[in-house]
Amino acid sequence: SLFAKKNNFLIRLCFFMKKNLCLLMGGEKRKSEKARLRKGINILISTPGRLVDHIKSTECIHFRRTQWLIIDEADRILDLGFEKDVTVILNALNAERETRQNVLLSATLTEGVTRLADISLNDPIRISIADEVRKSLKPALQIEKEANSSSNCMDQENFAVPEKLKQYFVMVPSKLRLVTLAAFILEKCMCEKQRKMIIFFSSCEQVEFHYELLVNVLSGELESDKPKHSSVSSVQLQFLRLHGNMEQEVSIIKMDVAARGLDLPQVMWIVQYNAPASPAEYIHRIGRTARIGCHGNSLLVLAPSEAEYVSLLASHKINVSEIKMEKVLSSLMKDDRFRLHRPGSKKSYGVDPQEVRERATVLQTKFENYVHSSEGTIRWAKKALQSFLCAYTAYPRSLKHIFHIKSIHLGHVAKSFGLRDAPQNLTTFPTANSKKKTKPRAKRSDLLKKTRGKHRLAEILRSEYSSGMDTGVSKVKKKKKKKQRKTGDQQIPV
Repeated sequence: SLFAKKNNFLIRLCFFMKKNLCLLMGGEKRKSEKARLRKGINILISTPGRLVDHIKSTECIHFRRTQWLIIDEADRILDLGFEKDVTVILNALNAERETRQNVLLSATLTEGVTRLADISLNDPIRISIADEVRKSLKPALQIEKEANSSSNCMDQENFAVPEKLKQYFVMVPSKLRLVTLAAFILEKCMCEKQRKMIIFFSSCEQVEFHYELLVNVLSGELESDKPKHSSVSSVQLQFLRLHGNMEQEVSIIKMDVAARGLDLPQVMWIVQYNAPASPAEYIHRIGRTARIGCHGNSLLVLAPSEAEYVSLLASHKINVSEIKMEKVLSSLMKDDRFRLHRPGSKKSYGVDPQEVRERATVLQTKFENYVHSSEGTIRWAKKALQSFLCAYTAYPRSLKHIFHIKSIHLGHVAKSFGLRDAPQNLTTFPTANSKKKTKPRAKRSDLLKKTRGKHRLAEILRSEYSSGMDTGVSKVKKKKKKKQRKTGDQQIPV
């Protein structure tokens, strides 16, 4: 039995091995799963919750011939609260067959994983990619680290980065984030022919927004590479998307659902457009490249207010080098689609800072024109912006000094979503440029001074203590009085 995350690759694997492999997971029909179990299988892939469901309700399932138990993504399984389910599965297996080979796989070593290893493994042999890193450490440093608490030790020691992985970061103001991302994609995937790149965002709405925006604005022919007598493009970008809200048959690339478990060959760049919530998650994301001895690169996009995140990574022995934003934007000089056309202007072959800024402005204008082309695209951009703000407020308390919602300039962030102005209806999140205006409460003594006459004072006192129903009653009484006056009834003065 193999316990793995639910993802599209499990379905594809089952498709190619229908006769020998069975997949159990939530969202599928139990009846068809039971039918597959009755036929007999060699390999079972399952999520913990669905397997526990079958153990309790399906009579035909048994584990008398189970020879291997592989618990994959053990740390993530525990983070999602499946520890009790794994215990139920282990008890069911032990009740029918105790002699088998158990394997526990985890990207990070936590107290929960250690506890799970104690109950699922007997005399385990530990295989770690960080062993070589530990051997290179000086004995004194090792002794010092072992003296620390287990939690601190885990945080500091267990992040091993492949040797052939080069890590970079770029500081970008909020209003230039979108054009910088686009320029980087153009440079690496079109100009340098490093075709495969994974871009991580913090929400499903951002994935959908950037997918549609980049497809409609960036996909096309690179003008500088056009053959003189050919209209057929040989250089074209292809964008794919992947997030948790998609149908399982339609997925492929971008967001944290791709941070673990996926082995996509020849991915040359990992771009983290939104910083991860922990160094451990950072390691999981960059682990999609430089796999099995191959070369790879990663880029982390940060705002100037988030610069301290680099120091946080350094404290975990994760060292990243800086790429200047100007260097990234200069790649726009290679694509004349973004050249500002002036009468009598000649094609430029150098890197003129002024022209780079002009081309960045042209590209930003293209994004904004597309977003503002209809009411639907404007709503769609606002929804993506809203999801970004929600994700920004969700950073853990330990990172609030780096990622704080009040440090965000809403107007500049709106630019990065192709919006020309900050939306007026996003008032849920206080930002640095939005000061909360509150009217000072009038004191009771002030109200008394401003009151003219006893009648006005009585109204104020009555409204202050009333339940709010008095006004409706008084209106009804006034209407009755008018009717009675019209009919000539005598009124008793009050």
